Amino acid sequence: MYDDDHTLMEAAKKLRDLGIKVKTVYSPFPIHGIDPIIGVKRTRMAIVSFMFGITGTSLALLGMWYFMIHDWPMNIGGKPSFSLIENLPAFIPVTFEFTVLCAAHGMAITYLLRNGTLPGMPASNPDPRTTDDKFVMEVHTSDNHGHSGDELKDILKDSGIIEISEREIES
Repeated sequence: MYDDDHTLMEAAKKLRDLGIKVKTVYSPFPIHGIDPIIGVKRTRMAIVSFMFGITGTSLALLGMWYFMIHDWPMNIGGKPSFSLIENLPAFIPVTFEFTVLCAAHGMAITYLLRNGTLPGMPASNPDPRTTDDKFVMEVHTSDNHGHSGDELKDILKDSGIIEISEREIES
């Protein structure tokens, strides 16, 4: 556990340079630049967001075609209601808004599911102080075969750490 984000980043760099793999970092706020240091790959959340947006666009256009062209065509302001293409300029604002709605809600739900933070899901936070003002770096001895547990503790003690907690992980 660390009490400063800069100290945590320097310790993570030191561990990486020594060939020690950091499993994850828990912090009360995002630490910009920590992902490449600990080896976190870029997420595919942008692709998922695009898929939710395309779904919203498709549903909006399909719904407007069905309601305004196929099921109950209405003469609004003398505009023809023979096809979707003729009325597309009038449907663009609604299509855009529904695209944003689907993308935003889909991304929020995906984020909560992916992180396991939906209500009722078990928490995986190792220490509740990380939601207030402390930073935790998780290092597994099983991921670092060239280093013993005592050797890892000695390296961590020299990195500005304020507390070390050891736990057995059930596999």
